[in-house]
Amino acid sequence: MRAIQVVRHGGPDVLDFGTVDDPIPAPGEVIVRTAAVGVNFIDTYLRRGLYPSVPPYVPGTEGAGEVTAVGADVDDVAVGQRVCWVDAPGSYAELVAVPAARAVPIPDGVADDVAGSAMLRGLTAHYLLDGSARPATGETVLIHAGAGGVGLILTQMAKRRGLRVITTVSSDDKETLSRAAGADHVVRYGDALAEEVRSLTDGRGVSVAYDGVGADTFEQSLASTAVRGIIVLFGAASGPVPPFDLQRLNPAGSLSVTRPTLGHFIADTEELRWRAGEFLGAVADGDIDIRVGQRHRLADAAEAHRALESRLTTGTTVLIPG
Repeated sequence: MRAIQVVRHGGPDVLDFGTVDDPIPAPGEVIVRTAAVGVNFIDTYLRRGLYPSVPPYVPGTEGAGEVTAVGADVDDVAVGQRVCWVDAPGSYAELVAVPAARAVPIPDGVADDVAGSAMLRGLTAHYLLDGSARPATGETVLIHAGAGGVGLILTQMAKRRGLRVITTVSSDDKETLSRAAGADHVVRYGDALAEEVRSLTDGRGVSVAYDGVGADTFEQSLASTAVRGIIVLFGAASGPVPPFDLQRLNPAGSLSVTRPTLGHFIADTEELRWRAGEFLGAVADGDIDIRVGQRHRLADAAEAHRALESRLTTGTTVLIPG
């Protein structure tokens, strides 16, 4: 089969398109022919060596497609079924071995490119609102990168829960997208960001600041958060946050900072299926609109990584095999 391999740690140029052996299903696994593969920031962190990885390897953990074979001890997934997943290593390929317990059925009305590129973001948005923090109806939250893959979904889900949403963006086009997703207020990045957020909240600040940008926005997140509020640092699109003195949280307002990761909120199959069912059900019903902003051929994975790391993308990014 054809696949992408990370041949060494480094920039997008280390992504090599070639041929590798077809996977064989182990007990408890299914083989899926991919129709769409999601591209995510964690893929770039692993490629660069910021997170542990050992080249050469096939990157990617998210995708969607049709089951072509099942291994022993699999009785709840069938050949011909459409499924998606968020944690099957080696997904930048035409065929992927997926643990059956991690395969999520795709409901009618949800396209492969949506399921293949939005599940990780959708599940992330779900646990951000119902897990790492639980803002109450009527409270105000700050969502950085409001026009990004997570930002657009998180904004829609937050509005469905009765929250007031302030987002940050970098351009007029992204502001238009963020407002279309339901943002009540949209502000630009920069030194005045926290001041604007305070002004929009009558000086109080937000109950929760959702920060997936990291180094470039963390200080502004701290300055934007209300007394006893929470900063949820769930990514590092601009780079990791430098070492931080926890004592600073005291005078800032008895703040809390959490650094969650999706894996801890979907480790149990039942919890995974619950979160996925709620998210995909809302997509199928039309309550959440997913914008697939970028589509690339599998062979052009390096181009997809460059675009993502430039922070010029909007919505989700998907690789299409073939």
